[in-house]
Amino acid sequence: MTDKAVYQGTGRRKTSVARVRLMPGTGNITVNGRDAASYFGRTVLITLIETPFKVTETVGRFDVVASLHGGGLSGQAGALRHGISRAMLEAGEDYRAELKHNGLLRRDPRMVERKKYGLKKARKRPQFSKR
Repeated sequence: MTDKAVYQGTGRRKTSVARVRLMPGTGNITVNGRDAASYFGRTVLITLIETPFKVTETVGRFDVVASLHGGGLSGQAGALRHGISRAMLEAGEDYRAELKHNGLLRRDPRMVERKKYGLKKARKRPQFSKR
């Protein structure tokens, strides 16, 4: 099963979850049945997604098929990057050093702060009136 190898990884960011399958290929990234460029639309997000490949110098060696749900585009891109990094670990343990050094294996813990009572948002106060 060497030429039909499929590596899997789950990535998370904010409220987004990405289920990623990584296969040896030509570098195609498919997200929810669409090409990644058409799905995300912004080149910044595509660059973010491709960082695990650039760090490990494997650009164009793997195809990615991902299923994303939850959150917005930015969170989904972060979840996809995390999932790709985890799947690459399954592909080869020798990638661990570069991925870990660049912080790609760590789930980003930042979440939206909850709204507090008496405030308009998490920290925004109502306008002060002197009279």
